[in-house]
Amino acid sequence: MQSQNKKEKSISIAIVGTGFGGLCAAIQLKKNGFHNFVIYEKSNSVGGTWRENTYPGAACDVPSHLYSFSFEPNSNWPRKYSAQPEILAYLKHCAEKYGILPHIRFGIEIKSADWDDPSRIWKIKTSQNETLEHDVFISAVGQLNRPALPSIKGLESFKGRIFHSANWDPSYNFSGKKVAAIGTGASAIQFIPQIVNQGAEVTVFQRTAPWVVPKPDRKYFGFEKFLFKYLPGYRLLHRLQIYMWNEIRMIAFQKNNHANKIVKWMSLSHMKKFVKDPELRKILTPDYPAGCKRILLSNDYYEALAKPNTKVLSESIQEANSDGIVTREGHKKFDAIVFGTGFKATEFLSPMKVKGTKNQDLNEVWKNGAEAYLGVTVAGFPNFYILYGPNTNLAHNSIVYMIESQVRYLISALNEMDKKGIQALIPKVRSMQNYNASLNKKFDKFVWDTGCTNWYINASGKNTNNWPGHTYEYSYRTRKIDLSEYEILSA
Repeated sequence: MQSQNKKEKSISIAIVGTGFGGLCAAIQLKKNGFHNFVIYEKSNSVGGTWRENTYPGAACDVPSHLYSFSFEPNSNWPRKYSAQPEILAYLKHCAEKYGILPHIRFGIEIKSADWDDPSRIWKIKTSQNETLEHDVFISAVGQLNRPALPSIKGLESFKGRIFHSANWDPSYNFSGKKVAAIGTGASAIQFIPQIVNQGAEVTVFQRTAPWVVPKPDRKYFGFEKFLFKYLPGYRLLHRLQIYMWNEIRMIAFQKNNHANKIVKWMSLSHMKKFVKDPELRKILTPDYPAGCKRILLSNDYYEALAKPNTKVLSESIQEANSDGIVTREGHKKFDAIVFGTGFKATEFLSPMKVKGTKNQDLNEVWKNGAEAYLGVTVAGFPNFYILYGPNTNLAHNSIVYMIESQVRYLISALNEMDKKGIQALIPKVRSMQNYNASLNKKFDKFVWDTGCTNWYINASGKNTNNWPGHTYEYSYRTRKIDLSEYEILSA
């Protein structure tokens, strides 16, 4: 491997999480001669969100040949958009192939990380009450790791089964059961058709209708897999084609754009193909611009909603009781309540507590909304790097591409530290402020702030999640660290 030809570097590094971010960081650290690192994983296996989300129908809405590492292509993806088991298997393969497993401490949850000014070290406390010391702290916990549950009065009194899509019970038999499905986000439109097909009588509680377009999915033919394996140029061209098409899609998220109108037409045409009832169509037609909330891909969602064992209600839930849910229209009995209500995406790093210089608490620094320099580093927090951090989420392309860009940036920073004897790097307040001010100006031309509620925007109205531009622009800006934007603490 490449790492065998590199001089081993002594910087001590902590990584939290073993999803795409944590594994990418670990692999590239080894390739660049950094072997003194430990990955802390709260679970007993790798995989991140793809380990946690095992609900029926779980799959990615980014094509597999792009939703994978550029340095570890997989010629044997079974279909264009792979399901959760295939993605999890890919991540396990990467951990094993690149020798990452010996670096992982499983069953270790990080409770807090405090920067110690005198020793210039991160002191990290675990769920086992250990105190660990590392020079560099990398958070790779992602944005979609804490399930969001709505506050429903009386929910604790419900005697039936309750679970969130991220905490699925595979042993539960839905056949013949009356099920309340709450939420119509990306997870819900995947599991609702599955439980409808299992014979459940499903009532979908919809707060806002999503824009849903057909998913151009299919199995790969054998000859395609052959070409992917034995003609790398063909595989690279296929990946580039996917990437360029997704980049073009970004224009659909700009205000008053013709591409945005095309998305609406695609969604409404798709709905009319399956939903013949004009009243149901009215309920399912969004009243906000396409892209304000996440545009969803599905070939069976509308078909499932049109089946006789499915109802869609836009009534607000007043409360739950021992055997069901109460709305303004009355009481409805259910055997199970399933939440597809997404994640607390704007609460970055929670419940982990992080303190930087002068004992400043990151939660307090971010009380009005999370922000970082290039989405990776934070003023006042030395040697601290976030993967899939503030304003690095995408509405149009692959987050794996963004993660690889962020990892390349932090490797550049670590190489500079090693080469120049730097103890710590801290982004300047001015650098971070200027960067985020430039982002805020760009948001004005996108549809994310046109009135709908979405997980990109926090309670104060700040978009803390999305990257407002093309991914190649982000890749260019993170190609190498610019030390002039940082305070440097030398030995």
